[in-house]
Amino acid sequence: MDSELKEMQAVLADVPRSVLKHVIDVHCHPTDSDMGATLQVVEEMPIRICAMATRRSDQRLVADLARAQPEKVIPCFGYHPWFAHWIALEPVASKEEHYRALFLPPAPPPKQELVDAFDRLLPYLPQPTPLAEILPELFESLEAFPDAMLGEVGIDRACRIPYARPAEPPYSDYASNGGTDSPRELSPFTIPLEHQLLVLEAQLGVAVELQRNVSLHSVKAQGMTGEFFDRVYKKYGERWLRISVDLHSCGLSAQSFRDISKRHPNVFLSLSTVINSRSPAHKELIAACSPDRLLVESDFHDIRYSAPYTWNMLRTVADVKGWHVEDIWDADVPEAEWGAVRRLEENWKAFERGGHKPYVRRKLRRDRAIEEWEANNEESD
Repeated sequence: MDSELKEMQAVLADVPRSVLKHVIDVHCHPTDSDMGATLQVVEEMPIRICAMATRRSDQRLVADLARAQPEKVIPCFGYHPWFAHWIALEPVASKEEHYRALFLPPAPPPKQELVDAFDRLLPYLPQPTPLAEILPELFESLEAFPDAMLGEVGIDRACRIPYARPAEPPYSDYASNGGTDSPRELSPFTIPLEHQLLVLEAQLGVAVELQRNVSLHSVKAQGMTGEFFDRVYKKYGERWLRISVDLHSCGLSAQSFRDISKRHPNVFLSLSTVINSRSPAHKELIAACSPDRLLVESDFHDIRYSAPYTWNMLRTVADVKGWHVEDIWDADVPEAEWGAVRRLEENWKAFERGGHKPYVRRKLRRDRAIEEWEANNEESD
């Protein structure tokens, strides 16, 4: 990966800072790495970033980074679906009761191998935190920063719980083969989707109340994500459209995103080199996405990768969409001549503003003709 980084940095070195200061990495995890090194790089980097929190122990780190570099860091507070099982929806008598209810429901009776796996996993799991404590803290964090977003939150059908104790920051030290529990072995348990959705919906309620935008994780959950959006739209109505939602490192099919975007004018997508370039389908997704709904990101934990990885994805978007990439910055350019940097910056501004208009479904010519015929006949009666 170091050689890849050097190649991207070499490309980036030729781009004027006057252009790069208009680039936004809309999703990254800089507090997962050493904070001293991160602060130094953020101070020198030319772009802006949206820094994600994922669990209780990194909310403060994101806040500290945003306070240190308020011009470059947009803080994002929230609880990632990978850690949703650490949250108790209701008061519980014990840690074991909470996790047993999630992973070993009584009906049908669990197989002995699952019981054995649970007994092995339980000592690694933390004491659950009540949702009633999480939500006021989340509310307070978002209120402390007028530009803060909710993130990273979402749904994940693929994540399995590791036989490993929760790591302390910096989390990048605890990658798949790092940390004190190396190598990590995965248990057979996944986090029940109903539990994930309840944790997500509770957090989203705070975002709607405070009118804050959202960075959302969706893995192996295309249909469920669309259904979730439909449900919250029905619940909140116009208030849902006041905020924007970014499907980050979006892995939806082109058709799935088209379907969601038609029903939800507040949903954007962002793509990252580190995740999306693994599949050639990401270019089809870029091609299918409306040009005013696209954003770019690095989705990386090492802040040194943020600018080069985000720029790399920007160039991919430009190539697919047939946009030129600016090599100088001119403040007065007509919209017809906008390049990729300006287009994506304008998309970000629209995302930040929120306040989206509901789609008005146009009536088909046949439907209009029927209505006119019925009206004429009513008048003749």
